[in-house]
Amino acid sequence: MTVEQLRGPLGVAVLAVLLVAAYVALVVVPRNRKPSSATAWMLLIYILPVVGLLAFLVIGSPRLPAARRARQTEVDRRIAARVVAEGLGHVEAPGPPWLDGVVRQNQNVGALPMLQGCSAEIHDGYEETIQAIADDIAAATDFVHVEVYILSLDETTEPFFAALEKAVANGAGVRVLLDHIGSAGYPGYRATLERLTAAGVQWHLMLPVQPWRGRYQRPDLRNHRKLVVVDGLVGWAGSQNVIDSSYDKRANRRKGLRWQDLMVRVRGPVVQSLDAVFLTDWFSETDELLDITAPERPTDAAGVAAEGPLAIQVLPSGPGYDTENNLLMFNALLYSARRRVSITSPYFVPDESLLDAVVAAGLRGLDVELFVPAEADQFFVQHAQRSYFETLLRAGVRIHLYPAPTVLHAKHMSIDDDVAYVGSSNLDIRSFQLDLESSLLIQGREFVDDLRRVEDGYRAASRELTLAEWLYRPRVARVVDNLARLTSALQ
Repeated sequence: MTVEQLRGPLGVAVLAVLLVAAYVALVVVPRNRKPSSATAWMLLIYILPVVGLLAFLVIGSPRLPAARRARQTEVDRRIAARVVAEGLGHVEAPGPPWLDGVVRQNQNVGALPMLQGCSAEIHDGYEETIQAIADDIAAATDFVHVEVYILSLDETTEPFFAALEKAVANGAGVRVLLDHIGSAGYPGYRATLERLTAAGVQWHLMLPVQPWRGRYQRPDLRNHRKLVVVDGLVGWAGSQNVIDSSYDKRANRRKGLRWQDLMVRVRGPVVQSLDAVFLTDWFSETDELLDITAPERPTDAAGVAAEGPLAIQVLPSGPGYDTENNLLMFNALLYSARRRVSITSPYFVPDESLLDAVVAAGLRGLDVELFVPAEADQFFVQHAQRSYFETLLRAGVRIHLYPAPTVLHAKHMSIDDDVAYVGSSNLDIRSFQLDLESSLLIQGREFVDDLRRVEDGYRAASRELTLAEWLYRPRVARVVDNLARLTSALQ
């Protein structure tokens, strides 16, 4: 570019872009944003002003539209009032003394209390889980509520859709929420919607990106929750989508990739908490505010509903809240642990606070282990995850690589002897800031023992990564890992 051009209209345009870029980078970007994320955005805007500004315009805000956040606030207010009216306000949590503070924190940010007298069964067989959920749905007589990130009609999920039809035939009101972008990217999307409609199911897309219909938000804000509620008596929650374990992709089938997940089937008062999450999202997408059905339940001698020995709390999180609810819980659990922490997550891309919490647990001398897939399904996430391995290994964290071609997609954590987390949330920045997630905080030795047996199976199948091995990986791999780590902060 010549001096004459700089003095002309082109020069004025370039100067204007640079001034706008400087204003956005220095004034707009840092506002209420974590330093790591702000630094990454500032770097991108300074290096590539036009690209950076356009990217920030499209995906720069991690918040849902104001109207949707207002609905979330309204439902939380109603839930809190109902909790008080039914005498379900905070009571001291059972289990270790430190758990009470975590439970209180969760209720303050997510509105839902920990409830006793619950049961939870672990299901980690992929096809078996779909069939078990379908069996519960087929027996419904009152209502079925399904909320899932990916819903796809294929040979594996046919029993699930047949069960929805059976529930409708039984006279149950069947409502289904599926994520728009999450589901639309898979084969058979239109056939899936047509099947739901033909069955008489009331269905709606979650967080639809349809600007021509006046429905739009940051396109990568997604509803990642997976839950099912049947008649208010049985609930399901965890990591599994309703799709074939190959995710119906030819590339996955060529590689032999299959997803390994974990769901829990719950009974007891906690089912109403799961339903509250569904009804919140139903209200957000439809403006229809349904009531939570409270069925008759078995009671103990004191008249308290009791269907099992566990205490369970549901914690919703996502960009509809002012805080990163799931991250707050994970950090609190890690700092509270006294002996042992086992973490399973397909995507471990922590922010600074979570990395510090895991490292601190290792340095305190706790037995800390992390299960991740040896081969992930997302290139940048896998390499960003690997950029943290050296820090973790030096802190004494044991890293177990679950062998390909299985993609370990389960999301859970066990702490000491009788506290566990199971849910839809990964331990990554996306799940903390951009995705709507649902978590179960479970207290009970019986459940943790069952979860430990699952972890024992992972450990037996996995290969443990050593620090010596990791330090001798190729230099090119280190560069790619660190570059991917930088992109993970662009939230």
